[in-house]
Amino acid sequence: MSLSGFADPLWLLLIGVVAVLAVGYLITQRLRRRDTKRFTNLELLERVAPRRPGWQRHIPPAMLAVGLILLSIALAGPTAEQKVPRNRATVMLVVDVSLSMNSKDIPPSRLAAAQQAAKSFADQLTPGVNLGLIEFAGSATTLVSPTTDRTQVKAGIDALKPAEGTATGDAIAAAVQAIQSFGKLITGADGPPPARIVLLSDGRENTPADPNAQRGAYTQARAAKQAQMPISGIYFGTKGGTADVEGQQEDVPGDQQAMQQIAQLSGGDAYDAESAGQLQNVYSTLASQIGYETKQVDASQPWLALGTLISLLSVAASVLITQRIS
Repeated sequence: MSLSGFADPLWLLLIGVVAVLAVGYLITQRLRRRDTKRFTNLELLERVAPRRPGWQRHIPPAMLAVGLILLSIALAGPTAEQKVPRNRATVMLVVDVSLSMNSKDIPPSRLAAAQQAAKSFADQLTPGVNLGLIEFAGSATTLVSPTTDRTQVKAGIDALKPAEGTATGDAIAAAVQAIQSFGKLITGADGPPPARIVLLSDGRENTPADPNAQRGAYTQARAAKQAQMPISGIYFGTKGGTADVEGQQEDVPGDQQAMQQIAQLSGGDAYDAESAGQLQNVYSTLASQIGYETKQVDASQPWLALGTLISLLSVAASVLITQRIS
């Protein structure tokens, strides 16, 4: 039962009317008591006048006043903050499958940890949110277009395989294009649906080498911001990471700064997942942020129900105590 805000606060003036009625009731009771004292033959009064209840007779009017106050609050339209599903939202999971993601510095490996947490994210996301999947190495491929069918997305996640190259910019561009194409199909009176890109990578782009090039990650992150598609970057890797590249162990330190810059340029946030447990927490947070939004919703029903119940109980109490409806 919330009192944080009202849709039609003018209805609260009715509480003043109830207060006036309460004062009138008290004055009436005082005048009645005075008139009674003027009747000098009290023995005769007791014989001819019916026996009246004591203080209990004030219970029904008091209950009625409380019920009217509660109904006045209900009419004023109290509101409350509530998390409601973003059933029109679109999210693209963009997963780095470059060879550096084979590093086992995040057990069982960067890619395996990403796959496990990505499937958990798909399960936790609000059912009505459209979720798609893109993998990228030397190029980007849309594996699953945005859909509410989580089975397709999780099957695509299980099928991810490492490949050479890291074209992060191409992957971001592919995600923007996929969201825009899908948005044209479901755009309603409120405009295109809210969208977000969730990028899972160790941040080491090499195609092209310059992230500010036309196809570079920084350039495409700026384009994502213009398209109102913030990127939530999930960083994988440690400074001492190594991976098997063509039969040789090579150092593959992650580029955390690059991931932070991509997220910042897009208007999103960057997260550091050094372990599968931390990554799970990140995904739980993201699922809540993406899947729900906080809105002011109508909260009048509890007030209406309670006010009506107390008003009805006041009538019942009046019948029981005074044998009439007062």
